[in-house]
Amino acid sequence: MTLVEDTRARLGAFGAWLPSAPMAPPPDVERAATRRLAEAGYRSVWSGEGPGSRELFAHFGALLASVPDVVLGAGIANLWARRGTTAHKGGATLAHAHPGRFVLGIGAGHAFQAAKLGEDYRPIDRMRAYLSEMDTSAAETPSPVPFPRVLAAVGPRMLELARDHADGAHPFAQPVSHTPYARGILGPGKLLIPQQTVLLGSREDARASVRRRVAQSREHRVEAYLAGWKRLGYTGSDIDGPSDRFVDDLVLWGDAATIAKRLGEVLDAGADHVLLTPSASTFESTVDVLVELAPAVLR
Repeated sequence: MTLVEDTRARLGAFGAWLPSAPMAPPPDVERAATRRLAEAGYRSVWSGEGPGSRELFAHFGALLASVPDVVLGAGIANLWARRGTTAHKGGATLAHAHPGRFVLGIGAGHAFQAAKLGEDYRPIDRMRAYLSEMDTSAAETPSPVPFPRVLAAVGPRMLELARDHADGAHPFAQPVSHTPYARGILGPGKLLIPQQTVLLGSREDARASVRRRVAQSREHRVEAYLAGWKRLGYTGSDIDGPSDRFVDDLVLWGDAATIAKRLGEVLDAGADHVLLTPSASTFESTVDVLVELAPAVLR
C-alpha cells in the first residue's frame, strides 16, 4: 500500500477543521474538544498556524501525546515560520512518535506575512524552493516513518506543484466547484483534502458568513482566494452581492440532513477527505455544531 493509499484509509470521509487563532482555546480545552470530536466519529482534526497561534510542531507534539487515536493535520504549517529543513525534521519527529497520525499541510501564507519579514511574496517560487530544501533534508536524514505532505493549493500552478512535488492538496475557503477543478489537475493518485464551511441555518445566515469572509480577504489582501473564486467563474457581482449561487457554493447551509447530502456531493466530485468548519462565533460553539452534525454526516 502506498503512502497516499494508506492515508486515504486512515482519514476516511470526514474530519474537523478547528480555528487556531484568534479563537484558540487553552490547551486543556483543546484536548477535551479533540477527544470529543474523535468520540463523535471524526477521523481527523486539523488546525493551522497564523498570527497569534501556537508554534505548530510543538503544539501538535503535545496534542498527539494526549488525545485518542485520531489523525491530526496541519492546515497549514506556514513556510514563513521556519526553514524547510526544520519542517522536515519536525514532521519526521512527530511521525516517528505517532505513526500514521500526522499529516503535514504546508502553505505559502499571504503577502502581508511576507512583508512583515521584509520578503517579496512569490508563493510558487518560494514553495518550490521550500520543498526542495525539505527533500534535501529528507535525503540526508530520512524519516523513520513516512508522513504525507499536502500543499495549501488553490490555483493551477500551486496544484501542479502539489501534484509533482507533494502528496496532494489541502484547498481552503473554496466553493464546492473547486473540488472537480482541483482533482482534474492533481489526477487520481494524489490526496485532495478540501476545507468546507458549513452552517446550521438559513441562506441569509450563510450570506452574512460569506460577507465576513470576503471582507476579511480584502482587509488582509488575500488575493489567492479572490482570484480563485473568479477563476471558477464567479463574477465581481457574485462575490460582492453575494449572489445566491456564490453563497450556496461557498457555505453548505441548511439542516443536518441537507448538509450531509451536499457533503456527499463534494466526495463524489473528487475529494478524498472533507474537513468541516462550522460558521460559529466561538471555539466551543464550533465544536458543539460539529458534534451535532456527526450523526447525520458520519453515518
